[in-house]
Amino acid sequence: MQNSLEEYIIVGKILNQNRSRNKFGMTQVSVRDDEKKMKRIYVTTAIPYVNANPHVGHALEFVQTDALARFYRATGYDVYFSSGSDENSLKNVQAAEAEGVKTDALVKKYADRFESLKDALNLTFDVFNRTATKEHFAGAQKLWSLCKEEDIYKKNYRGLYCVGCEAFYTPSEIVDGKCLEGHTNIDEIEEENYFFKLSNYQKYLDDLIQTDRLKIVPQTKKHEVLSFIRQGLEDFSISRSVARAHSWGVPVPGDETQIMYVWFDALVTYLTALGFGRRPGGASGPEGKDEDLYKKYWIDNKNRLHVIGKGIIRFHAVYWPAMLASAGLPLPTDEFVHGYITVEGQKISKSLGNVIDPFELVEKFGKEAVRFYLLREIPAWGDGDFSLTRFHDLYNGELANGIGNLVARVARLASDTNLALPEKKNFTFKKVVLENLKNFRFDQAMIGLWEEISVLDKKINAEKPWELEGAKLKKVITPIAQEIREIAFNLGPFLPETSEVILTQFTGKISVEKPLFPRI
Repeated sequence: MQNSLEEYIIVGKILNQNRSRNKFGMTQVSVRDDEKKMKRIYVTTAIPYVNANPHVGHALEFVQTDALARFYRATGYDVYFSSGSDENSLKNVQAAEAEGVKTDALVKKYADRFESLKDALNLTFDVFNRTATKEHFAGAQKLWSLCKEEDIYKKNYRGLYCVGCEAFYTPSEIVDGKCLEGHTNIDEIEEENYFFKLSNYQKYLDDLIQTDRLKIVPQTKKHEVLSFIRQGLEDFSISRSVARAHSWGVPVPGDETQIMYVWFDALVTYLTALGFGRRPGGASGPEGKDEDLYKKYWIDNKNRLHVIGKGIIRFHAVYWPAMLASAGLPLPTDEFVHGYITVEGQKISKSLGNVIDPFELVEKFGKEAVRFYLLREIPAWGDGDFSLTRFHDLYNGELANGIGNLVARVARLASDTNLALPEKKNFTFKKVVLENLKNFRFDQAMIGLWEEISVLDKKINAEKPWELEGAKLKKVITPIAQEIREIAFNLGPFLPETSEVILTQFTGKISVEKPLFPRI
């Protein structure tokens, strides 16, 4: 991000500010309004199509974004975290037809299922924004109306449309009947649509991304976007006929024959989640969902971060900035692009029967174990694999025998000497967490923490405190117990419940508790 977290932590310690503590034992800082403006961040997940139940790939993005939101809150940022559902796509209509239900009933059913991941995975998003609502329709239509008149025009068009991606492709991008994402449901479409003049923004977008005014991480994805831009940008369709859309979606302002292209309306979720399109201080809609939030977290905010999958980078790093620029609105400042999850080496596919249900995983192993696997095992900057065998190995090796065993050993020794640790108010993040989370390297941050856990284990084995008693035991075990608290605080963004349990156990008189992670 644009601000230095290290600078904030140092400055926060010396400023004369009111402080309070939350249940995680971290210091919360009350700052002036101008300082809050400097330390504010809006964090978003992408919004999934709701034509089926969520799978483990969706869980990955939700957990990654939640870890970032928790991290920035713990470093003093005013965080607003949004998620939601993409409900206006043709694939949702087709799924409803296949199930023999109305489209609005289908999208509500699956949107509710996605929203329930909040409890299943202990997520902290502030809003779950559904794009089939009238409030979202109003915001999408407002953005359309704000775009420059010369950037939107109507023409007849013939093209190859992939329903799976909800995107047009050129003939050269279709290989063996498949699009870039491997979908085969590709139709040749000819009709009159509205187009957005993306070609007007070729140089603008090149400069924007090259100079990191829109920072794309990792660098490989930045170069991928620049390569796409430099091949020459073509105008893209931003509407479809009411007939082809089955009358489902956001109507184009002033043209009852056209429905907005789903990607034009879906991207506006990042604004309508904040109440874009409503009157400031207005009474309509849910509490707090007027344009006051939009002003606070989009307009008056230096940090606007999208977390997205690699398959939708073109929409977020090319189409979306151009649309916002045309409308005269601020752009996102950062985009983190994660990879895909395979299952036992194969692409997730209902036809292969390898879809992993995150709810079933949580029921079997617990939410903390699922969060651990996704953040620790899946490479943050690339693709990763889900394997139940690997899940078992990591659970027993790093959770049960790692952090769980370390905490149990130290708690037992500390209780033998009646060790009591005072409440601590100045926890800070270790460099391995601070640097890696600023660069979205969740896996590297966790690997680093587990290396420190291993060091403590070795220290205990070397010093053999179980052979000591009284003052000698207390002298050896006290710094180890204090270091466990530091590690526990640093686990907060990743394993929040585990972090809280350890901090509670190691504050005051330390007692022996049930195992954090019983072996499986």
